[in-house]
Amino acid sequence: MPTNFTVVPVEDGSNSAAGAGGSKPVHVSKLFDEEQNDDNLQGPHSGDDSQRESSPFISSDDDGEHYYEGKNMALFEEEMDSHPMVSSLLNKLANYTNLTQGVREHEEAENEDGVRRVAVTVPQMGTFIGVYLPCMQNILGVILFLRLTWIVGTAGILGSFAIVSMCCICTLLTAISMSAIATNGVVPAGGSYYMISRSLGPEFGGAVGLCLYLGTTFAGSLYILGTIEILLIYIVPTARVFEEGEGAAMANNMRVYGTCCLLLMALVVFVGVKYVNKLALVFLACVVLSIMATYAGVIKTIIEPPEFTVCLLGNRSLTNEKFETCAKTLNVKNNTVTSDLWSIFCSSKYPNATCDEYFMLNNLTEMQAIPGLLSGVIKDNLWGNYGPAGMFIEKKSQNSVEVQDTPPDRLKPYLFNDITTYFTLLVGIYFPSVTGIMAGSNRSGDLRDAQRSIPIGTIMAILTTSFIYISCVVLFGACIEGVVLRDKFGFSVKKNPVIGILAWPSPWVIVIGSFFSCCGAGLQSLTGAPRLLQAIARDGIIPFLQVFGHGKANGEPTWALLLTVGICEIGILIASLDAVAPILSMFFLMCYLFVNLACAVQTLLRTPNWRPRFKFYHWTLSFLGMSLCLSLMFVSSWYYALVAIVIAGCIYKYIEYRGAVKEWGDGIRGLSLNAARYALIRLEEAPLHTKNWRPQLLVMCKLDSDLAVKHPRLLSFTTQLKAGKGLTIVCSVLEGTYMTRGNDVKTGEQNLKAAMVAERMKGFSHVVVSSNLRDGFSLLVQSAGLGGMKHNAVLMAWPAGWKQARDLSARRNFIETIKETTAAHQALLVAKNIDHFPSNLERLKEGSIDVWWIVHDGGLLMLLPFLLSQHKVWRKCKMRIFTVAQMDDNSIQMKKDLQVFLYHLRLDAEVEVVEMHDSDISAFTYEKTLMMEQRSQMLKQMQLSRTEREREAQLIHDRNTASHSTMNDKAAGATPDRVHMTWTKDKLIHERNRHRESMGVKDMFNMKPEWETLNQSNVRRMHTAVKLNEVVVKKSQNSQLVLLNMPGPPKNKKGEENYMEFLEVLMDGLDRVLLVRGGGREVITIYS
Repeated sequence: MPTNFTVVPVEDGSNSAAGAGGSKPVHVSKLFDEEQNDDNLQGPHSGDDSQRESSPFISSDDDGEHYYEGKNMALFEEEMDSHPMVSSLLNKLANYTNLTQGVREHEEAENEDGVRRVAVTVPQMGTFIGVYLPCMQNILGVILFLRLTWIVGTAGILGSFAIVSMCCICTLLTAISMSAIATNGVVPAGGSYYMISRSLGPEFGGAVGLCLYLGTTFAGSLYILGTIEILLIYIVPTARVFEEGEGAAMANNMRVYGTCCLLLMALVVFVGVKYVNKLALVFLACVVLSIMATYAGVIKTIIEPPEFTVCLLGNRSLTNEKFETCAKTLNVKNNTVTSDLWSIFCSSKYPNATCDEYFMLNNLTEMQAIPGLLSGVIKDNLWGNYGPAGMFIEKKSQNSVEVQDTPPDRLKPYLFNDITTYFTLLVGIYFPSVTGIMAGSNRSGDLRDAQRSIPIGTIMAILTTSFIYISCVVLFGACIEGVVLRDKFGFSVKKNPVIGILAWPSPWVIVIGSFFSCCGAGLQSLTGAPRLLQAIARDGIIPFLQVFGHGKANGEPTWALLLTVGICEIGILIASLDAVAPILSMFFLMCYLFVNLACAVQTLLRTPNWRPRFKFYHWTLSFLGMSLCLSLMFVSSWYYALVAIVIAGCIYKYIEYRGAVKEWGDGIRGLSLNAARYALIRLEEAPLHTKNWRPQLLVMCKLDSDLAVKHPRLLSFTTQLKAGKGLTIVCSVLEGTYMTRGNDVKTGEQNLKAAMVAERMKGFSHVVVSSNLRDGFSLLVQSAGLGGMKHNAVLMAWPAGWKQARDLSARRNFIETIKETTAAHQALLVAKNIDHFPSNLERLKEGSIDVWWIVHDGGLLMLLPFLLSQHKVWRKCKMRIFTVAQMDDNSIQMKKDLQVFLYHLRLDAEVEVVEMHDSDISAFTYEKTLMMEQRSQMLKQMQLSRTEREREAQLIHDRNTASHSTMNDKAAGATPDRVHMTWTKDKLIHERNRHRESMGVKDMFNMKPEWETLNQSNVRRMHTAVKLNEVVVKKSQNSQLVLLNMPGPPKNKKGEENYMEFLEVLMDGLDRVLLVRGGGREVITIYS
């Protein structure tokens, strides 16, 4: 359970007296706050414990004083605020004390300033009082007194020895693992929950913590049921509300009295837990006296066996509640009269009455219930006697005359098995008797030296109790008759507990001792379970449990107590100690399993912080203990084991998705790091096969002036393309130096992560600072990722404002990125109008994804639509593939071949082959080329001022728009035979001279030399872009997404200046476009 700390300043000399009166308690979460503010390594966490967990040491408030004066440490004086002197740190560590656990009520007082402070006493409990005795009290209990003799009689000495040995070895191995964890640093109050959660993380910690809570709660039900069983059978049998014969009378009595007892115990816990703690030694004394009485009784059997006898009819055991003499007839004053047994088995008390056939054929035998240690009865009790419910309890070695099988008559005083018995059932019933090994670790806050006391006290308690249990198994089998051992409730020995008739001097020692022992254990469970739930709730890892973190003003968990009482009532309504025991066995076994797992993981990882003072542990022992726990879970009850695992799994997944983010330096994180390292090394051992290829994306995301994501739809599209699979790295580049923009980097990464969470994207974010954007992009393309987990594709948005840019940097950065991805053999995806792409909440009801497969790029164009169609946004869009046929191509055969190819690729798509015949270059192409080159020339004139350059760029844009609209008007008003007219260069010059007067709007005809001087390479490229754009717009203007092969930039640097214009013309008139450039390898295959 969480523990608060109070730091009491200690001053030397004359200041000590004054300081004692005016000092204020300092909360541990305030310590080293300056260092946490400067180096916020843990990130913002919610909850009271987040600050405490994030700091590795105890620290103090910043009181504004400077402790470091002089010249000896002048070299470090500027760092003294965030990095204190070692002497100061050691002083703070040495002079703090922690509060004791919340199980005690603390007196609170007001100091002079009105600030509430807690009176703290230094814990003084040692190993014996603090660990050994509490573990003994929790381990020895109800099963020892009420069920162990029955287990020995049913399973035999050998079977019982196996059961006890397995359970004790399991707890011993768990105690060794727990000792290693408990001595690896300070364990605050909270015990096993704290150890598991801090070792295996909040998910495992919360799941196992709740399982431990449920186990402790059902343990309360078990002890209360044991208390009521002792009360109604042995102490006050006349207090039954429901009489025998009413059907399930005993179960109903258990429910009524168990509920009343539960409410009474809950009231005691609510009123004051200190009374429970004061009575703890009394309850322990009862347990010790009962065990001593049992051993004394065993010794007495050697000298004089007890006078208790058992009556057998044939070989069947009888209850002696309704008769005194084990005989059919009695000799009274020389007259033979029938006995009470005769009246029970016969129709009347007269000798000529009609009697039960078995009664008439068999004799009555009276034998000692406890022959004694030296009687040799141990030979008969070596082996088990399992049987179904309703089976007679018989002495196999006794002679008897069997009769024809008849259903057992419950009205006859025979002893029956009340439940079906088998080995695995007995394991589940017995295991609760060895739980309680966490009692010492739960009191770690009260121990003088927890790291020394917990291992010694816990292991010694387990060894002691194991000796007691094993010796009891052997002694019970060696002293008590088998039919008596199998008598669960002692009905054959005058309704005395079987262990009670063995004890000396009287059975009442066992009855009273076990009664108070069960009462005390029930109170302890109702005290500990709510505080465990409160500790889990205060950790803040399970949101819906936060209400149970509150309580009374003194910290008593009122709401948690109410929930505990409600769950405990469920166990009481079961009304069977034998049915409740396997339930809590499951939860405790799961807790012990994860304690062993935590120790094994930490040992195998060899983390630097794993330095336990307890050295007698090994990972093989932890794995053996873990395997034994898992085996015992399924051996005891496989269906209860599955239920417990499902409950823990559901809690784990809930914490993973909805719980608070906690970083506790747990072993699972270290295990993940080791597994990731191993996987990364394995990935580099062999090249990736085509069948395993999927786009591992490096997303170039731009941040605005406020460091917010400029195009969030880029992240949406990434999510739709990836569907949570593979690697995704979202990155951005800031201009400047890291020293000056370090805070901007953190802010940018936080904004990227927030945007990724909003878009439900799983991946990594990274922001780098570079002197210019170009170098930053180059750095990311080269170095993003690690080992085999490197990106193989780059996704970025089309630089829409490159024409309006003041300089050529945007165009140059884009082209250089294309070249670098090509050189690195990485694919490139460029999305135009990314803000028009659908969000993750939209659902496209119809439409198509059109793929224009111009050149072969390794199959990436085929793979991307398939990946998109797996997402619910694009699921209803059909896939269409277009390819271009030239004059020499057989378009019909191309279509057939493409359909066969898609069939082998297992892709469903419509196929269409578009024919593009050679044609003359149009006037529009010349015009676009002319304006493109003129614009490039103007931008090269670096002497232009900023204002002039912007005006010139706007003028070119206006001319381009006007020219395009004029051509459209001309096409709309022309006759049909002129719509498809193409112009050669000579014909166009001729037409220009002939119609110069009628084309005054297009004053470009006045510049006749310009066309003759155009770069013919640019004209050809522009012609291709225009013609291809016309075809794409005609076929795919209304499609939801168009995927196009992205032509590479020219190898000649002089041609780069016009490359962006070609791409603009290629995509003109299309809304959503994805330009795709392959990485130079095949990414899709027809083979399985």
